[in-house]
Amino acid sequence: MNTTELTLDQIYQLAFDCLSAAGANQDNADAVANTVMRAEQDGSISHGLFRIPGYVATLKSGKVNPNADPQPEQVTPALVRCNAQNGHAPLALARSIEMLAQSAKTCGIAALNLTHSHHFAALWPETEALAERGLVGFACVSYMPAVAPAGGSEALFGTNPISFAWPRPGKVPLVFDMATASMAVGEVKIAARDGHKVPLGTGLGPDGEPTDDPKEILKGVLLPFGGYKGSAISMMVELMAGPMIGETLSFETKENDNADGGPPQGGEFILAISPEIMGGSDWAEHAEKLFEKLEAMEGIRIPGQRRHKLRNSGNIRSVNSELVQQLRTMSGTAE
Repeated sequence: MNTTELTLDQIYQLAFDCLSAAGANQDNADAVANTVMRAEQDGSISHGLFRIPGYVATLKSGKVNPNADPQPEQVTPALVRCNAQNGHAPLALARSIEMLAQSAKTCGIAALNLTHSHHFAALWPETEALAERGLVGFACVSYMPAVAPAGGSEALFGTNPISFAWPRPGKVPLVFDMATASMAVGEVKIAARDGHKVPLGTGLGPDGEPTDDPKEILKGVLLPFGGYKGSAISMMVELMAGPMIGETLSFETKENDNADGGPPQGGEFILAISPEIMGGSDWAEHAEKLFEKLEAMEGIRIPGQRRHKLRNSGNIRSVNSELVQQLRTMSGTAE
């Protein structure tokens, strides 16, 4: 695979130019471009520039509102609601996180109900933002059917990721972001593009048989991680990011989507918890006992540490050259 070296500023600008060329206004293009740049910065290439064609598709098809102006509202002291006005999720999230954090610091626990949004990014930015404010964060979002329930061979659940973040004062927070599918769709698509195999158990081909060929899995169906356990967690996400916040289930989302290849409209549930209020003043010291045990074990890495190491590894990232050229053409900046 040929790659092109880009600075983080160039990655941001390329994303911004593509979104602007497709009709997004300044605020929406900036929020999405920043999210994409941060994903590339942290080594999450399946959520970086790779996603821009999907974002652009939704703008060109008219599915997404390019001028969305989401305004979070305080429904109760412990509940924030934000209607994303059918826009991409990053702007609504950026405007809602501080209100959610303040609610949690007042009440001990608070939730954000994000609706009418098009979420196409990693989940760690929102939970990590809470951890940076001294709060525990949890987030989940559903998608369109791509995963068969355990024992089945027909897609019903989305990849339905969850993210959790725990603050560690003076240290990098613990953050994990994982699909409840055996592998995120974006990673399967990257493997298919680059000609890599995936582990058996990732999914089934169109014939319903297990395969390690990502191209066949994309024609077939993904499987949940951990069999029945992952399937149950995926079902939980369907309910928490769907009926609990007044949004659609994955199969309903598909029925409403225009199949332009970009992210569908859906909802996201985010929970923020103050460990200071819930657990007392020694919460951080107490938690560190666990982290000390983990870090003393050979081969163990605290979730989030790898991303932070990559985040601080300089200003240059290597990006698939074919993708860079595609995006430059899309943005009108090709030479």
